[in-house]
Amino acid sequence: MTQPLTLDHVQKTFRDFWGRPTVHAVRDLSFAVAEGEVFGLLGPNGSGKSTTIRMLLGLLRADGGAIRVFGAPPETPRAHAAVGYLPEITYLHPFLTPRETLTYYGRLFGLGGAELRRRVDDLLRLVGLAHAADRRVGGFSKGMTRRVGLAQALLNAPKLLVLDEPTSGLDPIGTREVKDLILALKARGIAVLMSSHLLPDVQDCCDRILILDRGVVRAQGRVRDLRESLEAFFLETVSAPGQSAPLEAAGGLPWLGGGQA
Repeated sequence: MTQPLTLDHVQKTFRDFWGRPTVHAVRDLSFAVAEGEVFGLLGPNGSGKSTTIRMLLGLLRADGGAIRVFGAPPETPRAHAAVGYLPEITYLHPFLTPRETLTYYGRLFGLGGAELRRRVDDLLRLVGLAHAADRRVGGFSKGMTRRVGLAQALLNAPKLLVLDEPTSGLDPIGTREVKDLILALKARGIAVLMSSHLLPDVQDCCDRILILDRGVVRAQGRVRDLRESLEAFFLETVSAPGQSAPLEAAGGLPWLGGGQA
């Protein structure tokens, strides 16, 4: 079976006007993300996480090595159709409502009619914005805007979900809800790659993590194994009593996961 994402000895160097190397952003990076796995890309700001994400999305071309998204180069339409992406900063049209925003992007994916309306309603419930579905996004907090961006990333029923700092701007309850959602998507067989510079953000829901520093892999492996070897403090949280599973609260979303598009 073709893995959702593979990077094999990937290199990326930024150069100046005369072609001289200025920043070695990524050096000899190799990892793979399996179906139904949550993989964490961890490292401080400037470690190469965003450069890696841009390369696997086809926005930057690697200088060396190979990247494959379900066996296809990342810049191909086949790869783009299989990926959902939440950028670190969510840019939305301030005069549109969440419903209008999702409808607009759904039409770009070729969706329409009853199917598009169903997906929009499902996702608004899923991210906790059904009550604000018809309010203008321009008046939203950063956390609410983040929720709209997450719903947008799921519109095309992706088989690989790429999340760049997914809990940015969220309060503790919102952060916990996003983590619960990631685990629910994993249960549906969706592969998730999430980047963060905060260890507590990835240890709660990632199966494996890779730690980058100045473009170099410093550690890679299962969270349990790495926790035993790292000297750090860990924050553990639990769901509130009686809290329902995110996908159950959204009516099941039969179109999301399981290879359906």
